[in-house]
Amino acid sequence: MIDPVVTTQWLRDRIAASNAEGAGDVVVADVRWYLDGCSGREAYLRGHLPGAVFVDLDGCLAGRGGPLVGRHPLPAPEVFAAGMRRAGISDATTVVAYDDAGGVIAARLVWMLRVTGHDAALLNGGLGGYEGPLDDGEVTRPPGAFSPVDWPSDRLAGIDDLEGPGLVLLDARDRSRFEGGVEPIDPRRGHIPGARNLPCRENLDADGTILPPSKLRERFAAAGVNDATAVVSYCGSGVTACFNLLALELAGFPPGRLFPGSWSQYSHAADRPVAEGPA
Repeated sequence: MIDPVVTTQWLRDRIAASNAEGAGDVVVADVRWYLDGCSGREAYLRGHLPGAVFVDLDGCLAGRGGPLVGRHPLPAPEVFAAGMRRAGISDATTVVAYDDAGGVIAARLVWMLRVTGHDAALLNGGLGGYEGPLDDGEVTRPPGAFSPVDWPSDRLAGIDDLEGPGLVLLDARDRSRFEGGVEPIDPRRGHIPGARNLPCRENLDADGTILPPSKLRERFAAAGVNDATAVVSYCGSGVTACFNLLALELAGFPPGRLFPGSWSQYSHAADRPVAEGPA
């Protein structure tokens, strides 16, 4: 499997090799999505990487949300597979995904593909790091042949799996939301008791590229992660938490688990305790 993060030059070289030698299909996926309700598709239509297809987070990277499951639960494997087929992605396709936020949204697609055994990576720097003209309009590809695969239970955590010996629970949200100073969308402020705050956007350098593995490893170590700990990652709705999971892998730690319901599920459970302030 390829590394969880690749450069623009890697992508260009891989596409050139695929075109010249039939080395395998490569699909570039635009996964822009905005919490404020702005349309990722409209942003894509105004300008995207050449040849990139649009992958709709709400349409195929999440199931029907609700208080008991959170805003962005994982979709049924058949729904995910249908969305990949519509995007022209097949079982043997290598997918390189990006957004305009350093990868914190596109990480959801990359994580979903990787945990089900498919080659996928984030484009380091995303849209902002790409040098060259952009295309506009919709790119369509012939339907792919993508098979449904069950979500692996060992890479997931439920609401009852958030504490235990040797477990490090990481909250990927910004510090203000974690500490309870602000909560723009969910019913309660704060965080899950015992969680440590590791804001996913702080995995990015000032230029919007992902920190080198050594720096990422320092960040995780400071949050209590080592090679023997079990890590569960959550965020607001299970999307940006995937960015921390990819960063964890890039830093050389064992794979962590995703709590798909995240705060949007937990904060609706009135019987669950909530903590505020720094960890």
